[in-house]
Amino acid sequence: MKKKNFSEVLLEPVNIPGAKNTGIRWLIAEKDGAPNFALRMFELEKDGCTPYHSHAWEHEVFAVEGTGAVVGESGEIPLNPGDAVLVPPNEEHNFTNKGDKVFKFLCIIPIEKK
Repeated sequence: MKKKNFSEVLLEPVNIPGAKNTGIRWLIAEKDGAPNFALRMFELEKDGCTPYHSHAWEHEVFAVEGTGAVVGESGEIPLNPGDAVLVPPNEEHNFTNKGDKVFKFLCIIPIEKK
């Protein structure tokens, strides 16, 4: 087993087109010995957002702190601490901070097989 505290993991800026005021912490990843899934924490500052995008895999998200929303093909869904959401494969989506404080959420994705 391996244990980490999120505060020990580097907060890296998300520098891709469409991302704004967003950081990511790779809490558990392949380099930690995880063979199937990666656990990431996103931190969106005020007015922050991830790019509107889609991908071939599902991912599960759990809101930890702050207020935000996930915007998808069926509209905008508010997210508050304790809320969980499933983003299906190939659905266009993004996450936005809707508050004045940092919006933090956990996101689980499959590790790409080489």
